[in-house]
Amino acid sequence: MQNNLFKSRFTRIQKESEELITRKNEEVFSTNGIYTRYKNPVLTREHIPLHWRFDFNPATNPGFMERIGFNATFNAGAIKWEGKYLLAVRVEGNDRKSLFAIAESPNGIDNFRFRERPITMPQSDVPDTNVYDMRLTKHDDGYIYGVFCTERKDPSAPEGDTSSAVAAAGIARTKDLDEWERLPDLISTTGQQRNVVLFPHLINGKYAFFTRPQDGFIDAGSGGGIGFGLSDSITKAIVKEETIVDPRIYHTIYELKNGLGPAPIRTDKGWLQLAHGVRNTAAGLRYTLYAFLSDLEKPWIVTHKPAGHFISPLGEERVGDVSNVVFSNGWIADDDGKLFIYYASSDTRMHVAVSTVKQMLDYCINSPQDEFYSSASVKRINKLIDNNLKFM
Repeated sequence: MQNNLFKSRFTRIQKESEELITRKNEEVFSTNGIYTRYKNPVLTREHIPLHWRFDFNPATNPGFMERIGFNATFNAGAIKWEGKYLLAVRVEGNDRKSLFAIAESPNGIDNFRFRERPITMPQSDVPDTNVYDMRLTKHDDGYIYGVFCTERKDPSAPEGDTSSAVAAAGIARTKDLDEWERLPDLISTTGQQRNVVLFPHLINGKYAFFTRPQDGFIDAGSGGGIGFGLSDSITKAIVKEETIVDPRIYHTIYELKNGLGPAPIRTDKGWLQLAHGVRNTAAGLRYTLYAFLSDLEKPWIVTHKPAGHFISPLGEERVGDVSNVVFSNGWIADDDGKLFIYYASSDTRMHVAVSTVKQMLDYCINSPQDEFYSSASVKRINKLIDNNLKFM
């Protein structure tokens, strides 16, 4: 009887898992013309391999019960590698601990499969309690770097405080996305760091980082804004000075916090950038994505920045562990200009939106910027109406 239960559950769960992984994704028509969303998430907790979750031995697991549970797959870095689209996924267990795992797809929009094992990330001298949100950068020095948030308990927290934490930028590198070398965490003089991105080229012989200085683990405090700084070394990365590239501004989608997403993409018009902005609402924090261009020679100078958000949570994307959130730290630009934008919704699942570099440049350069007043917004709309009346 028990053996029959094992077989029936194993067969059904394996079949449903394979059907989910191989399900063809479908385009959703876009009225904005900037990008195309897809109907299905590209990764969910149900995509996690069965051999990570279940004991396959009928003698020790006669009911084929799940032994290790997983809660979410989200906030993935991305890279094109050996002809495949790879995501360095934040996989969160039911125990709240996150880990990194590589999932790969032949086309970038469906059929994502995790590799046999998750990434074994070497520990630093001060062990990480949690790690997450890796940004991948293919650097001129020949390495692929993963820069991620490392979380540890705040050593200054009073006795009985079991939630205060400190955030730092962990750094690791690899040449094959299998074996990773852990480097010392980034050191900066501006408080805690999250959302740190390594620039793909040296600047004046130095490693360059986009940063996000903040006073606390969650709250930006007097910090915030997307920063930029240089380090003499990557094996002992120290950023002594940071220039704010994109500050927080009152009554915008990034009034509370903002941070860079993936490493920027070089174009003939400048560096294409993707970031997230956080605002307060009566229902809590709302995370959306926005895009901008920065100067080719001076990537810390913003040249074009459309008003408002670029992608916001819609439909089921609004619901999850941390609702009303979209977050991106990974995108892939193909040689033909096709652009895959990977984003997570509500700290739960991964999605893809597809555009082109040409479309994104058009959007960034020709869309009006925020002038920070309602009256200016009305003026901007009326200008478009006046222009359109000539064609109506």
